[in-house]
Amino acid sequence: MRTFVHGAAVWDVACPRQPSRVAGVTMAGFRVRDLDTLRMVPHPAVTLLLEFGAGSPVLDGAAGQQQRGSVVAGPGLGSGGAVLARGENVECVQVRLSPVIAGAVLGVSPADLDGAVVSLGDLWGREASRIRERLCDAPSWQDRFALTDALLVRRYEAGPPVDPEVAWAWHRIVGSRGLTRVDGLAAEVGWSRKRLWSRFRSQLGLPPKRAVKLVRFDHAAHRLVAGEGAAQVAADAGYADQSHLHRDVMAFTGTTPAAVAGEPFLAVDDIAWPGREAPARPHLSRDLRLGHRPQDA
Repeated sequence: MRTFVHGAAVWDVACPRQPSRVAGVTMAGFRVRDLDTLRMVPHPAVTLLLEFGAGSPVLDGAAGQQQRGSVVAGPGLGSGGAVLARGENVECVQVRLSPVIAGAVLGVSPADLDGAVVSLGDLWGREASRIRERLCDAPSWQDRFALTDALLVRRYEAGPPVDPEVAWAWHRIVGSRGLTRVDGLAAEVGWSRKRLWSRFRSQLGLPPKRAVKLVRFDHAAHRLVAGEGAAQVAADAGYADQSHLHRDVMAFTGTTPAAVAGEPFLAVDDIAWPGREAPARPHLSRDLRLGHRPQDA
């Protein structure tokens, strides 16, 4: 376990020694004595937060909405700067699920989350309580990661895969870091635009154009955190100009690129989520084989 210090933020962070047996799953463990109003920055993944400590994290959303304990949220959690996290003596395993495999793991499509933060108890019933108890009883972080991975493997193998055409389109967007032209995706998979847009939205929880913008923003935001200038980031990340980057960052976070560069939620990624770079673009014929269960990062 390593200690992350960023301004007033001091967190203990643990990482699994082995990757998940389900491609498209990454996880990290956090122990935070005082979680003081953390802005949740949108990320192109479904977030599964499994808490088990003496305290309990609280997510404050728009219009006074509030969730405590273990939660699930669709891709783009926190858009507009609308979700803040807080709490004391928080211990949790945070799992990031590729939208391609999230439906199988969760038992519902990310689209059914409708951009909201949902209590895991509401989604999984008593299984959520049993998971919490087992995580609390586990003697080490590596045991907790192994327990969590076994849970994810079991649920994933029992769940239905997304359409291989949808999986391929998502891979294409992620592999290009959001620089894919969405108009050509349907032609490349041999579907009509209407069919791809409908299946993509219903199975992954967001339309292709939104997915492109979210993936592009995520890449740009991490470059800002790394200390790169906004003008250079805008040019390299596919924005028309620096003002375009500024508008996109404001839309996703409710704050400026300069403020995003100092967000602990993003700065911790180098410790908590090593190797987060997008994979190379997959081969179309491989991903469109019938019966293929998609692999995603």
